Amino acid sequence: MIGVEHMVDFDYDKEVENWKWDIPEIYNMGYDCVDKHMTDPAIKNKVALYWEHENGETRKYTFWEMATLSNRFGNVLRDLGMKKGDRFLIRLSNIPEFQMAFLGGVKIGAIPIPSSVMFKAKEVEYRIQDSSAVMALTTPEHVREVEEIRATCPTMKHVIVVGEAKGGQLSFYDLLERASRYLVIEETSPEEMAFFCYTSGTTGMPKGAVHAHRWAIGNDPNAKYWQAFQPDDIVAHTGALSWIYPIGNAFIYAWRHGASVLLYEGRFDVERWFKLLEKYQITNLACVPTGYRMFLTIKDFEKKYDLSALRHCISAGEPLNPEVIMEWKRKLGIDISDGIGMTECMVYLSNIPGMEVKLGSCGKPQPGHICAIVDENGVPVKQGELGTLAVRADDPGLFIEYWNKPDKTAECFKNGWFLTGDTLFIDEEGYYWFSGRGDDLIMTAGYRVSPFEVESTLIEHPAVLEAAVVASPDEMRGVIVKAFLILNEGYEAGDDLLKDIQKFMKENAAPYKYPREIEFVTELPKTQSGKIKRKLLREQEQERKGKKK
Repeated sequence: MIGVEHMVDFDYDKEVENWKWDIPEIYNMGYDCVDKHMTDPAIKNKVALYWEHENGETRKYTFWEMATLSNRFGNVLRDLGMKKGDRFLIRLSNIPEFQMAFLGGVKIGAIPIPSSVMFKAKEVEYRIQDSSAVMALTTPEHVREVEEIRATCPTMKHVIVVGEAKGGQLSFYDLLERASRYLVIEETSPEEMAFFCYTSGTTGMPKGAVHAHRWAIGNDPNAKYWQAFQPDDIVAHTGALSWIYPIGNAFIYAWRHGASVLLYEGRFDVERWFKLLEKYQITNLACVPTGYRMFLTIKDFEKKYDLSALRHCISAGEPLNPEVIMEWKRKLGIDISDGIGMTECMVYLSNIPGMEVKLGSCGKPQPGHICAIVDENGVPVKQGELGTLAVRADDPGLFIEYWNKPDKTAECFKNGWFLTGDTLFIDEEGYYWFSGRGDDLIMTAGYRVSPFEVESTLIEHPAVLEAAVVASPDEMRGVIVKAFLILNEGYEAGDDLLKDIQKFMKENAAPYKYPREIEFVTELPKTQSGKIKRKLLREQEQERKGKKK
């Protein structure tokens, strides 16, 4: 597929009108990502994966090698007695064995469940018990948490380790070496379950968002209009494969369209990433807003590193403030295409190359995806009114259900729409504007305040590197706006700076939006994908002031 950056005179309305889905009756996502390329000599022996570890170790694999290795792992699973529909947990960091295992499972109809290596034993236990997983795949560095809960997870029959196996563990490469490279791939329906990822909502335990095999095809608009893939692209994502944003944009979508990817295993270090972008001549970069802000802290990076191959950048996880987009453009001449999505439906709204960009907007629905802003009953609201972002329920890229939680599934489907929980509005030209998570909106003294809007203004102040804004209980106003700020180097916290920031806010935003309380911090709580945990900060404020939610 050719991305829109190859299109001349891009016409959004025409693309929407002409979009047609082409989903076959038999479709296996694993086959589609690697095996189908075996009939194309131009892709078969092309490098699919470049891999580098922070210790300097490197590897690379062609599409043929990945097809073969994932075939072997599919046979490993079958040899262990696993069958179509069986679940298994992947507890791996950014190593190539992740892709081998994920695709090997999907090819035989087994269900991989990616999970973060940051999870503790209790979190691992919940996912294995909730999914009734029959196997866990991990490494010696991260096997302890699996072994700790093995006795309480009777469905888990096998623990496979990429590295030295001990006790009752099985060795990944010993098993792989004995397995055949010829695999009979399961003829799955595009509607059948392929994998699921756990997502945490605002209440209750994490939910497994189940995706079907059609998910890869269902996100073709993402690949074409947001990622804008071209045949010779080398794609990099700064995140961990245990999260759906990298799984899609720097793995499944890229390989479905024959693009090469770079996978890096190590802590996020700005200078190291600039070296990787230069070394591998990355063309497409996917990152989160925090990452882009950190990139911009390196003085004259555009002169220090050869980033001439870089042509396209995307951002998701949280809306990206316009100042970063403008500065990135000034330094590199490249737009950052911001988008908004979630585990259940990935990124459906985005800025698209060739379409006018309104700084601060998350763009329009990608052609092929039908979205709306609705009320709590799934009824579309008037243009300009705040409401909940909704995706039409028959969208092929949308998740099927929350695993084993029919009540939770039913709660978010109303009137033919999936309600995302994100609060947005649509302007007169059809652009969507993010206002906050429904539970993040601040109602103070009769005003509705979007934390994102306040944060965007705060980080325009030269002293502020990062900001998180939440509601803090207040006897008189119910709640007030409170900001947690990380300062740029060279600035010192104090009353004078606090007052200067408040003055700046009053001068650059409606007065009712200014933070009546500011707390200077050295770090903010975030998810592994880079999203600020406003809920945690909000709960801390409630506890601190003796108020219960």
